Amino acid sequence: MNKTINKKVKLSIIILISLFLLTGCMPGDGSYSPDDPANFLSGIWHGWTAPISLILSIGNSSRSIYETINTGFWYDFGFYMAIISGFGGLSLSRGKKKN
Repeated sequence: MNKTINKKVKLSIIILISLFLLTGCMPGDGSYSPDDPANFLSGIWHGWTAPISLILSIGNSSRSIYETINTGFWYDFGFYMAIISGFGGLSLSRGKKKN
């Protein structure tokens, strides 16, 4: 029983640290400027963190899931590529068919 509590505590700590790290790189945090806009890799990151951004933006109108100061097509391409891929969510949830 003590091992299960230790595992739960470790898992909780890992989840909390991950959330703090993820929220430090959210879109709309003011870290981008017209001289240094969000680029393709930022678009991928913001696409991956979009579900967390959506939750954090509820009730906070200054937060968004999309960075408005960006490079245009390449940011959009990275963002939508990450949203559509969803960490491989479709392929992970789909079971292999047996003959």
